Amino acid sequence: MTGRFAPTPSGRMHIGNVYAMLAAWLSARSRGDRMLMRIEDVDKPRVIAGADRLMLDDLRWLGLDWDGEPIFQSQRTERYEYALECLRSRGVLYPCFCSRADIRAASAPNEGDGFMVYPGTCRHLLRNHPGEVHSRLARGDQHSVRIAMPEPRAMSDGPFANLYTSSEASTPVRGDGIADCITSFDDCVYGPQHYDLPHEVGDSVIRRADGLFGYQLVVVVDDLDMGVDDIVRGRDLLRSTALQMWIRQCLLAGGFRPECASDARVSAEHPKYVHLPLIDNAAGRRLAKRERSLDMGALRARGVTPEQIIGYCAWLLRLQSAPIPCKPADLLADLPFQIGRAVQQECRKDSNVVEALEKRGAGRRGRRRCRSVGRGPAHIQ
Repeated sequence: MTGRFAPTPSGRMHIGNVYAMLAAWLSARSRGDRMLMRIEDVDKPRVIAGADRLMLDDLRWLGLDWDGEPIFQSQRTERYEYALECLRSRGVLYPCFCSRADIRAASAPNEGDGFMVYPGTCRHLLRNHPGEVHSRLARGDQHSVRIAMPEPRAMSDGPFANLYTSSEASTPVRGDGIADCITSFDDCVYGPQHYDLPHEVGDSVIRRADGLFGYQLVVVVDDLDMGVDDIVRGRDLLRSTALQMWIRQCLLAGGFRPECASDARVSAEHPKYVHLPLIDNAAGRRLAKRERSLDMGALRARGVTPEQIIGYCAWLLRLQSAPIPCKPADLLADLPFQIGRAVQQECRKDSNVVEALEKRGAGRRGRRRCRSVGRGPAHIQ
């Protein structure tokens, strides 16, 4: 199997990023598998100059290595253009003229994972008034590009169905877990997941109005090209997994040919998913890079050691009964590494993670396998 780091250079990594990256590293290295590095810098307005170098330095400092040279999304636009053509050949793309304000006004609130289900305004416009759409395109109106979700067979009639979701495109590819508009997959932490693509995911932007490619498209293209079949990330991307499975199915049906070797392609088409609980700060809010107090720069400046950080993250992953300082290699003693559903359990938080790390740094170095959930300075959500 092949795992990957996929940091976004929008700021210094925080303790929650390290926690997820440690899990991804252990998942791959415990089996002696490859670990690749991808810098997700396709969203140029969010990129901070030099952040990629700091991230790579922090990972080396922590003892989390990878194979080969890092891959930068900003250098892969030709592959994303090719992917877009494959999707266009399947007839699953359409222009969207809606602004964010338009979408917010017409959308129902969701469960808080940051996913807003598009109400289908421009999809209906093309279905009912194709001439208006062609006129707006002809005069150069700014627009994004969306991928249409499959429709129930009862609705798949008329010219619109042929344009977007032909019966062939709606037919599930064996093993992909998509049938009758429902995406299903088994997450290693959260168990069986089921998402209704048209109602819980909705038509999604894969190329923005400013010309930049959307995250949901590029991550699928990259994972296929890199042969990644071991995906470890936060639970806030559970719903995105359903969308990415649909994009992957449409890409392959449209003739997309991954750059990876043929044997790696088979497994990359059906990856294993591990979605980790999110880590809150002392105030109960999800950790973010804009909160500098918990980033690697601040922790290193306070004299916190890499062993303290790794031991703390290992404890969050239920690999230790206490946050005892250790190195990543120390955690490979029990092979293979498996992230079980016990990691969902909640632990307490201290008011100051830095203070907690420094306090426990004086403890002995070593490792104990976790047999029960302990107390600690973070809250697993």
